[in-house]
Amino acid sequence: MTGFVAFTILIVLVALERVVELVVSKRNLRWSFEHGGVEYGRSHYPYMVVLHVFLLVGSLVEVWVWQKPLVPALSWTMFVLVLASQALRWWCITTLGKRWNTLVVVVPGMPRVTGGPYRWLSHPNYVAVVVEGIALPMVGFAWVTALVFTALNLPLLAVRLRVEDAALATLPR
Repeated sequence: MTGFVAFTILIVLVALERVVELVVSKRNLRWSFEHGGVEYGRSHYPYMVVLHVFLLVGSLVEVWVWQKPLVPALSWTMFVLVLASQALRWWCITTLGKRWNTLVVVVPGMPRVTGGPYRWLSHPNYVAVVVEGIALPMVGFAWVTALVFTALNLPLLAVRLRVEDAALATLPR
């Protein structure tokens, strides 16, 4: 199996993982709204979706069109970071349980989650997003995609963090 094929399989697996996330998110969103959940700041969400689709598609296109030689040491290091970012993401999802979804929704009266990775970081999922946004394309040496994604993701994350912080400020401590 060539490195390009292995990279394509990785991207397909990450895309399938995203589908699982969307299924979990939809189920949890329904639960949140049934329990009085309030949504905040949806206007930035379509941009997040487009950017995350770009990460996957851009990585594949860059690798297959430019066919730059892969650097095994770099690919394996980045692959380990991709796995670590996925582990952190799912730690966040399982820690938040039914309160996790891809939108910003809080259930009034429920205390802020302070366990799991939230014990140390206010927004650990975004650490996973930043690491993955660099590491995933770099497994295939798609450095242009990594650079563009990161450059566009940082201001988008700034908006998202402001929205989440405002939403979380409504919860009891």
